[in-house]
This record gives sequence, structure tokens and C-alpha cells, in this order.
Amino acid sequence: MRVLFVCSGNICRSPLGAQVLVARLGRDAPGFTVESAGTIAEDGAPMDAAAARQSVRLGGDPSAHGSRYLTEAIAAGADLVLTAERSHRAAVVSLAPRAAKRAFTIKQFSRVLEALEPADLAGVATAEQLVERVARLRGTVPPPADPADDDVDDPYRRSEATHVRVADEIGAALGVVADALRAVR
Repeated sequence: MRVLFVCSGNICRSPLGAQVLVARLGRDAPGFTVESAGTIAEDGAPMDAAAARQSVRLGGDPSAHGSRYLTEAIAAGADLVLTAERSHRAAVVSLAPRAAKRAFTIKQFSRVLEALEPADLAGVATAEQLVERVARLRGTVPPPADPADDDVDDPYRRSEATHVRVADEIGAALGVVADALRAVR
């Protein structure tokens, strides 16, 4: 299964998400291809130092990261797209309209997973089926009162405290996602 994280510059949120998901998947990580890209990224930039520190804190490994620009092929090739913001999801769907069913913000995917009952996931045996089921049921889960609550703030060039808060939000959401993915492996 190919999981794609998307943010703007691909130097903070999306590589952090990819690295933390790999860490949370643990021994099941080899069953997934986890990557990231950015809607305005320059190819090859290293991860932002503050974001990299948060990745390490949460068990990730930022050493091999090089940013890359989101293309239609990258978006279309993912089985699950997790974006930092709703605007990034819109950019993915604009590039690859068929990805609409597989694209969520990180927090939205986690929120929907948490709201589902075990019976909602009956018969789900693969990660791909999990994504399809969450996509089908996302409309049955009430949205947040403020739609922006499904977005992850951009910490770039902001305080260390902001980086910690953003990393903790991503980490909490991805704990739920990793648990669900591991359960169907």
C-alpha cells in the first residue's frame, strides 16, 4: 500500500507525517510505501531543522528526506493521501480527480476512524478496503464545528512551541491511523 503525505513545501508537516507513520507502524512498516510531496515544494530541500527535531522526538528518521514537488503521477499513484490542510487535499484532487475517494486531511482520516463502530469495519481485510470504507462512511461522521479543525497549522518559521504542538497533533492522529492500518495487515 502506498501512503502519500502532502503539505506545501514538503519540509515540515508532510515529511514529519510520513516519518511518524513509519515509526508508529513499527514492524509492519515494510508492508507500506510511505512518502511525501509538497504543492509548492522545491525538489531536494532538506527537512526544516525544527520539524526534523520533532520527527526524531516522535521516533521518526529525517536523515534521508529530500523534498519533492507534487505531480499528477505522484497523486494518482497513492492508495491513501493524507494532507496537512483541506487546501492541499483540493490540490491533490485537482491534479488527480480519481484520488478524491482516497484523499483526506490527516486529522479528518483519524477523526472518522475514531468515530466508526467495530461493525462499520466488519469485513475489512486489507488496508485498501479500510480506505474505501472510511471514504464511504466519512459523510456519516459529523464534521467539526469549525472546518479548519481538520487542518494542521503550518509551523514553518514559527516558534519551537508551535512545532511541538503541530508534531503532537500529527502524532496523535497518526497513532489512530497506524493502529487501524496494522489491524488489517
